[in-house]
Amino acid sequence: MSAAGHCVIYRFRVIEGREDEFVRAWSDVTVKLRDQRGALGSRLHRGSDGLWYAYAQWPSAEARNKAFEGPPVDAEASAKLRELTEGSFPEIVLEPIADYLVHERGS
Repeated sequence: MSAAGHCVIYRFRVIEGREDEFVRAWSDVTVKLRDQRGALGSRLHRGSDGLWYAYAQWPSAEARNKAFEGPPVDAEASAKLRELTEGSFPEIVLEPIADYLVHERGS
């Protein structure tokens, strides 16, 4: 099955003990990017290596670039994300080739 879109992986090192705050701030930004700026959504994961990973999908690279033009979608939550991380790593852009994820199962 072919897949379309633009996908990005973000990696973070979250300050120990502040993980719940990070999840809330990340969620605030992610939901607003989806609802207000055209993102297709994102998933946040904690890796066995201690890093946090977010996988975000966009309709296109152009849609993603446009979403980040101008002010942050949530300046307070964006600042909180920076405060709660000890560092982030360069993003990884992925080219979707095949997609077999199940997004919803019928009842």
